[in-house]
Amino acid sequence: MKLSDFDFSLPEDRIALRPATPRPSAKLLLAEGRSINDRHVYDLPTILQPGDRLVLNDTKVIPARLTGERRRSGEAGATSAKIEVTLLDPQPTGDWAALIKPLKKVKDGEQIVFSADLSAELVSRSNGQGILRFNLTGDDFDAALQAVGAMPLPPYIAAKRPADARDKSDYQTAWAKHAGAVAAPTASLHFDDELLAALNARGVTMTHVTLHVGAGTFLPVKVDDIRDHKMHAERGVISAQAAAEINATKAAGGRVIPVGTTALRLIESAAQDGRLAAWEGATDIFITPGFEFQITDALMTNFHLPKSTLMMLVSALMGVAEIKAIYDHALEGGYRFFSYGDASLLIPSK
Repeated sequence: MKLSDFDFSLPEDRIALRPATPRPSAKLLLAEGRSINDRHVYDLPTILQPGDRLVLNDTKVIPARLTGERRRSGEAGATSAKIEVTLLDPQPTGDWAALIKPLKKVKDGEQIVFSADLSAELVSRSNGQGILRFNLTGDDFDAALQAVGAMPLPPYIAAKRPADARDKSDYQTAWAKHAGAVAAPTASLHFDDELLAALNARGVTMTHVTLHVGAGTFLPVKVDDIRDHKMHAERGVISAQAAAEINATKAAGGRVIPVGTTALRLIESAAQDGRLAAWEGATDIFITPGFEFQITDALMTNFHLPKSTLMMLVSALMGVAEIKAIYDHALEGGYRFFSYGDASLLIPSK
């Protein structure tokens, strides 16, 4: 298929710059096959059935955007340069891959100072990125990062306003646990404790998995033939308990419903013959029309960027023509798009 098959025109004013308040007040487009209805996220306890299982990504977004200073002494005396850093991916060594602007202002072996507590050495560089080794690790690193870092808002929001204190809570799920993501699993941002309690009372169960969302999720597709696109890899974990819970729901005839494309990509990466086992590793699964879903029965997700891999994923689940109709309805109905926007619940025809 061609990239143009997944394009649509989106007015700038449909890009949400703040989330709905309270979270479950966001609009919810309910698509069951070709049937489309306008609801709200707080209606989920009346839409979902006892025995349904939501799969939730419990990754935690780190405040990955840092502003620091490179200090140097030389023939010209003491000099400094302002350096902007966006952390991208933790390395097995404990170092971090990062975007560093301007990278040419920092030499290998030099320090970038972010605060009295936090600094990092540029260890190496490749492909326009740097590898940073911080002076702190573990809880000390997390605390220092929380103190000075800003949330890594998606580029389509960051271009319109800077991150602020609100984003540290707005851009984090109610169940965030395992730090490591530089982008939020945004469909999950619609839930609060009250909604989770109502779903539990309805008999809807929840399973947590972890996929650390990387900055590559915002990379554009640059090839016309989508078969030529190479996906970025992201690290994930499915525990033995999580796999057992999902398998039990399938065996009992309940529906498995990932909340967000990240949770969907993870469970479909690990699926074998319609079942899950404990799994840990990196996935670069690319889901396009024609993909055979083994675990997923439905998907809750936000509205995605034109010509993105996520548009291809939802088209694989629902059908290309069906997704075009869904997005046309959302555009006509005033839905808000992207990370802080409204949601959809996509239930494909059997």
